[in-house]
Amino acid sequence: MIAGPYCTRMLADLGAEVIKLEPPEGDYMRGRPPLKDGQSLYFGVLNGGKQSVAIDLKHVQSAALVKELVAKADVVVENFRPGVMARLGFGYAALAAVNPRLVYCSISGYGQAGAFADLPAYAPIVQAASGYDLANLGYQRGADRPLNTGIFTADYLAGVHAFGAISAALVKRASTGEGSRIDCALMDAMVGMLAYEVAEAQAPALVPRLLYQATKARDGFFIVAPISPANFEALAKATGKPEWLSDPRFATTTSRAVTDNWNAMLHELDDWAADKSVAECESRMSAHGVPFARYQTVAEVMASPYATERGLFADARSGDATFRTPMPPFRMDGVTAGANVPALGEHGAAVLERLLDRDPTAIDRLRADKVLR
Repeated sequence: MIAGPYCTRMLADLGAEVIKLEPPEGDYMRGRPPLKDGQSLYFGVLNGGKQSVAIDLKHVQSAALVKELVAKADVVVENFRPGVMARLGFGYAALAAVNPRLVYCSISGYGQAGAFADLPAYAPIVQAASGYDLANLGYQRGADRPLNTGIFTADYLAGVHAFGAISAALVKRASTGEGSRIDCALMDAMVGMLAYEVAEAQAPALVPRLLYQATKARDGFFIVAPISPANFEALAKATGKPEWLSDPRFATTTSRAVTDNWNAMLHELDDWAADKSVAECESRMSAHGVPFARYQTVAEVMASPYATERGLFADARSGDATFRTPMPPFRMDGVTAGANVPALGEHGAAVLERLLDRDPTAIDRLRADKVLR
């Protein structure tokens, strides 16, 4: 639903020709809100710049078509539960026999083999199972259960890792001529990002980890991160609290690392900010070089000077709907975004004509047999 489409969206942004094979009824995400002019912008953000071929993979005639496409492909990315591709006749062994240079990437919850491979896995499930949610709960004050999940970190993180692995496999193939099989698991991606927590589970820290938290101003929230001695000195100057520099609770990095002292400093910062606007706080912090950020909504970020200067979003179209879509999270020559979102099956005839030399009569026959939409 997300990991595979996000991975291949970035490949498309880099200039790859990405052909999305969808069932005749379309990818499930095509109907998911938010909708604009009848089009799913959620689907659009994940699938811009691709070509759509709507094909019934369960139809007996589809096997030959898919294998002909694979023979001409560099990469296959699949995001089914383990075993589905093999049952359809499109497992790694079957497709590598057609194209030994193929890079075949499978993205799943818990990997392609083993006792856990068949477990149902969506991002919220994996985020709970990975230790991430309970680790995050441990950093909250007053929460009596893991926090609600609405951002599917595991999906996007696994998509990024799959993208990196595919890129590396293509480089390897350029040197050796050999294809690769990539097994990317959401669970592994989540565990891999818990560097401190994995270390702490093996050697519990004697001093609790310092937590960075929101400070409440009169009209919103901001956060500061006075990590280095210079950062803390700048914070003391910005807040007009020079006495902090000689206060034994705050004066040294070691003393500030004591949880009670750290919390006392944050409490005093709350008191300082209570009658000030976020803009006033930002002005003072920026003037002294304090690591600072106001909490923003996504809409505010999209309209921000940073987004404009960085070129963070591009214009795109899906049907009659126009929308803004994020650029890839890196800048390099040849990277583009904002390409149109394909209509369901829009490119079926063109792909079969161009890549497989099918004539219009053959394509009409496939449609009549309900192989192709």
